[in-house]
Amino acid sequence: MGGFDERKKGQEAKFAFDAEKQFKAEARRNKLLGIWAAELMSLSGDEAKAYAAEVVAADFEEAGDEDVFRKVSGDLKAKGIEVGDDVIRQKMLSLAALANQQIAAEG
Repeated sequence: MGGFDERKKGQEAKFAFDAEKQFKAEARRNKLLGIWAAELMSLSGDEAKAYAAEVVAADFEEAGDEDVFRKVSGDLKAKGIEVGDDVIRQKMLSLAALANQQIAAEG
């Protein structure tokens, strides 16, 4: 019975580790997306960092990526910057891959 309990605890620990890693990667992706959008809106320095933090915070509104997409898309449109929805979604995908690589490299 002890082996089963150890295996169960190991699986629970792996699940928790994977969930934390995914959370960190999503937050990193959102920060990178915010920095990208900030550059398009001609924000720099502290303004760009603050905007990136707003994008990260937007992800807590609802499950999934739509809240982040709506935030960035709406802000770009409000500034009169024409970026297609497909471009934003593709950028989210590419930055997700980059964020996962960065998180994996950090260990």
